[in-house]
Amino acid sequence: MKLMMFWNEDCITGAKKYLSDNTVDLMICDPPYGINGDKLDKHYNRDESNVIDGYVEIAQNQYADFSQRWIAEAARVLRPGGSLYIVSGYTNLRYILNALSETDLQEVNHIIWKYNFGVYTSKKFVSSHYHILYYAKKGGVRTFNTYAFHSDSELGANGGKANYQDREDVWIINRDYQPGQKKNKNQLPAALLRKIIMYSSNENDLVCDFFLGSFSTAKMAIGLGRRTCGFELNKTAFDYQIGEIEMINSGEMLKTIEKPLENKLINRGKKIGSAESAKILFEFNEMINNGTTKRIAIEKIGERYGRGYWSILNIIKANEVQTTYSMNLLNKKAQQTQNIFELA
Repeated sequence: MKLMMFWNEDCITGAKKYLSDNTVDLMICDPPYGINGDKLDKHYNRDESNVIDGYVEIAQNQYADFSQRWIAEAARVLRPGGSLYIVSGYTNLRYILNALSETDLQEVNHIIWKYNFGVYTSKKFVSSHYHILYYAKKGGVRTFNTYAFHSDSELGANGGKANYQDREDVWIINRDYQPGQKKNKNQLPAALLRKIIMYSSNENDLVCDFFLGSFSTAKMAIGLGRRTCGFELNKTAFDYQIGEIEMINSGEMLKTIEKPLENKLINRGKKIGSAESAKILFEFNEMINNGTTKRIAIEKIGERYGRGYWSILNIIKANEVQTTYSMNLLNKKAQQTQNIFELA
């Protein structure tokens, strides 16, 4: 398949014509929200002089059927194990969830994307987030590059693990600020797209977007060395972005991403034998007796043995339970002996 294939066509009919079953590795879709998005600038006093005309909205009374039809096509073209990310507001979220429930896709995460500049309100809480529904197709191995950006031991904010923090299901990512640039009415931030593509696909995988809009997903996919395809119904946007995307070289953005440090917990998930457990307990007790805190002792031992924090903690807890049981048994026997002496 070619590096990129795009069609100025409705995604539902277009997918039926051009995309075969089980061929797409990753889909990122930001469908119309069904909230008169083509007229929102009049309500929020937005300057949209640089926004490309022709945004196609979906009527509220058509949204349920629209969601069911395009999501059914997405499920069809995804390969077994392929991933689908859908960005949605809350107004019509129920229709998207209902449509997903009619497919063979399984929920992986329901992510909350917190962004800057929420819609101001005075009579209720400010709306400043979107939903990102992360689903995968049954029957195959799902791609998830756990250490796409951070190693297992790299420190992040406030001393926590950077990898853990980056994979939490609440994402705080600001919208891109692009003054004076031509853009689509709704455009996902580059940082958000980079995150999804790096975690859920590999180089040369096929990344598909049913609602290309500004072609942000396609541009990021090509820049990260992926193949890409998609659909855009707005001819004005399509014609403009086709010219823009041809200036991106495949893989050029990979040079800007810092490679994660080497992982230290190389034995994570492997069975721990009794001899190794005994050594871990001995070293833990030695460190505690020398004034090291429990958390630091576990982290240092984990790195030394290539084990995760929780596996070390479980060994310590199991030993504590066994020690408590043994002490209780000894006390019980001592009490029984004392009772015999008293009876004598």
